[in-house]
Amino acid sequence: MRINKYPQKETWTELVKRPVLKKDKLTETVAQIFDKVAESGDRALIEFSKKFDNAEVLNIKVSQQEIDEAGELISKELQQAIQQAKENIEKFHRSQIPQTEKIETTKGVICWRENRAVEKVGIYIPGGTAPLFSTVLMLAVPAKLAGCKEIILCTPPDKNGNINPAILYTANLCGVTEIFKTGGAQAIAAMTLGTESIPAVYKIFGPGNQYVMAAKEFAQNYKVAIDMPAGPSEVLVIADQQAVPAFCAADLLSQAEHGSDSQVIFLTTDENILDETVKETEKQLAVLPRNELAGEALKNSHFILLKTVEEALEFSNLYAPEHLILALENAEQYISGIENAGSVFLGNYSCESAGDYASGTNHTLPTNGFAKNYSGVSLDSFVKKITFQNLSREGLKNLGKTIEIMAEAEGLSAHKNAVTIRLKEQNESI
Repeated sequence: MRINKYPQKETWTELVKRPVLKKDKLTETVAQIFDKVAESGDRALIEFSKKFDNAEVLNIKVSQQEIDEAGELISKELQQAIQQAKENIEKFHRSQIPQTEKIETTKGVICWRENRAVEKVGIYIPGGTAPLFSTVLMLAVPAKLAGCKEIILCTPPDKNGNINPAILYTANLCGVTEIFKTGGAQAIAAMTLGTESIPAVYKIFGPGNQYVMAAKEFAQNYKVAIDMPAGPSEVLVIADQQAVPAFCAADLLSQAEHGSDSQVIFLTTDENILDETVKETEKQLAVLPRNELAGEALKNSHFILLKTVEEALEFSNLYAPEHLILALENAEQYISGIENAGSVFLGNYSCESAGDYASGTNHTLPTNGFAKNYSGVSLDSFVKKITFQNLSREGLKNLGKTIEIMAEAEGLSAHKNAVTIRLKEQNESI
């Protein structure tokens, strides 16, 4: 970990840089995978599972029997935890359903907007060392609430060709319509192009490694939308003298354990808190099962001493973290100073893990500085917003002259005529 005390502002740009991912031939590799899936469909997916995951897959689609058996393979305690998390996530996202409001902009001119679900969505869930069944909740729950007709889920199988039972249980609970055994860039290609088994979708969601992220970006060439550009996980903690070093260290490590390319930033106005948090981080790291991954992430991470909370917020806004924790006294008084962040956690007891699992907010968030111009996933991510307008005879009469003048000024005579011909008809019918 790198420790900096009172760094000059001109050095901040260097301090907020993320670890650079190796992208040599990345796009070329992804393009080749898309070509292979387009050419060979399911057969290509089975071959890629063998090549990349050392997995033997006979049937791409998960059977109903496998889904039914999943509930027997996980504990009742875990089932109850998933149920409670689902209820909270559903409650929070249900509150985002808008009420249609019709606005009369001019007498006789009524305008409004309505939501329509994206009909077919694809969800990618990583497997590997951390099968993220929590991400199934974060994506399938709002998709179902939005009214998506098809919710397709792809996730990599294990070496025996099986899917983690917690992922299957959660997917079934949340109303996922079909589940498929395929991972990596090839899964994104399958949901983009469609295969014999996997239907093509209109929008793809979910995290993944650099190949998955590159594949999602590549999918946009085929007019398939994605949730957001994303990269490795990250957290920034701002702490003052009343922060608890053990809590801060635990939050930092909770993100560092995601992978060696993750990054954590600790900012504090108190030198003693800085020293104690560094010690706690080293102490807790030593006993973590994933300490090797977390240790690698800490090599690219920063512990920084600054003069004021306001200065720390300025640094944070420049960094634009995926997760921002304010381990501050009266944390809510600093909310107005937050410009760029994916999700914010206030006070000593708002651990980042709460948002990752069960508080109700969504954990699919912009990373790599994209919190400057992207929001996290919400109900809005699964809908299009269509505007409507209804002009009465009186409405067109009241607005017609304005439209005619503007259309003429732009040299668009047909636009003007579409109004003129109607106004003429009105005058003739009087």
